[in-house]
Amino acid sequence: MSQWCKVGYSQKIRDPAFKKYLKHSAYWSFIFAGMLAVASIAGFALYGAYSTEMDNPEAVLIGLGIGCMFLMIAALQTVGRGMSRTWDGVVADKYVKSGKKKIKYSDSRYKQYLEFTVVIKSQSGKCVNLTVEDDDTLYNYYQIGDRVRHHKGLNSFEKYDKTNDDIIFCGACASLNDIEEDRCFRCGCPLLK
Repeated sequence: MSQWCKVGYSQKIRDPAFKKYLKHSAYWSFIFAGMLAVASIAGFALYGAYSTEMDNPEAVLIGLGIGCMFLMIAALQTVGRGMSRTWDGVVADKYVKSGKKKIKYSDSRYKQYLEFTVVIKSQSGKCVNLTVEDDDTLYNYYQIGDRVRHHKGLNSFEKYDKTNDDIIFCGACASLNDIEEDRCFRCGCPLLK
């Protein structure tokens, strides 16, 4: 049994670092979307100025539409995080699927891959699939029957019983950390243990 963890959900989720993380995530989401919007408008304006296929202002309007789409995606992500709720569930299933996919920029080359999936079923019956390609860390971290909690606004799941673990995923950014650490090396939020 790990000396670093107790059985149960961590009260550290109330730490102000999580609210700060969500606020910064929304801020950087809009900054990135704004940069993409400016780049698309400028790119289409240049294309309209130097291309024989399309003229300005038509090209600028297309760039403006694409730029607005980037900003809308950022807004929807932020609203979605705010509307999410804390809920409990259980790891209902796990499976591995192999496949092959075409390599980009190649006409005839394919890449073999393994897809590792963990299925989490909420108390209301909704299933969430956590799928990772060619990395079994998350797959091995969860066991069928594990109780888990999804915290409002965050994109990861906290295990109820972490006593046998030597790794832990950050509740905020989902980065993999050593169980002995108190804070995530990437975002600085407390580890939920």
